[in-house]
Amino acid sequence: MMSQPPVLHTAIWQEQPEADNPFATKQALCHGYDVYGEVLKKASFIEYLYLLFKGERPTAQQALLLDKLAIVVANAGPRDHSVRAAMNGGVGGSTAAGCLMAALAVGAGQYCGAHEVFHALNIWQFAQQDVNRCQQAMSQLLANKEVDIWQPMEHVAGFDPHGVTCPTIIVQSLAYLASLMPNGQLAWLFNHRPQLEQMAQGTLAMTGVFAAACLDLGLNAEQAEMLFLQLRLSGAAVHALEQQQLGWKKFPYVSQFIDLQKNAPQFPMPNIEEFGL
Repeated sequence: MMSQPPVLHTAIWQEQPEADNPFATKQALCHGYDVYGEVLKKASFIEYLYLLFKGERPTAQQALLLDKLAIVVANAGPRDHSVRAAMNGGVGGSTAAGCLMAALAVGAGQYCGAHEVFHALNIWQFAQQDVNRCQQAMSQLLANKEVDIWQPMEHVAGFDPHGVTCPTIIVQSLAYLASLMPNGQLAWLFNHRPQLEQMAQGTLAMTGVFAAACLDLGLNAEQAEMLFLQLRLSGAAVHALEQQQLGWKKFPYVSQFIDLQKNAPQFPMPNIEEFGL
């Protein structure tokens, strides 16, 4: 007699087993939609991704926003700490999983990381597109010194405390994404960016843009944090693969470091016998 598989309780996923094998899947439903019979033929990956997170089909406007948002954050480039972590893994001979786990670990934090997105979305959500409420939310975040898994925030989430002027790519991204949601959080952020930067004492960061977009998509802070980690893995992956082939001698900035070492003044080594060693 064939044993029965355990019943899985999830509102996201339902499976129907094959008649001759209860451990093999005949039909898989995601929030009621037949993934391999319908979604595969009719939906894009972005639409399916939205379905997974939200449990419903996106509107055309929401699908376009999520698609463009994925492009915006897919590759943060070698300047980004999480990408550099993956590159270090690649050049050091780590496995594929090791490189991606390094990127996730470094990119999970509260400075340019996923948990900063979490806090930034909470600020936008509390503010409800009101500057005074936004100032209150920023102040409350910095005043909270409670320590749990995370240390207290040292800067306003969604902003770069070391920024001089808002980077061009962030301004470009915000302007385009805001045009897709003219009455949403992105548009409000676009219209009030200089004032908000002054309040935050920093320039707008991509984490702030991402959080605003997620709020327009109807995602909560936990969902936004998870999505940010997921969407940024593509860039980390390709840079790790590239660096794996190039080797450590062609690691960014290494050649400049070697030149500095070559031209650095040479000091004689101390005579250790003088110290009785």
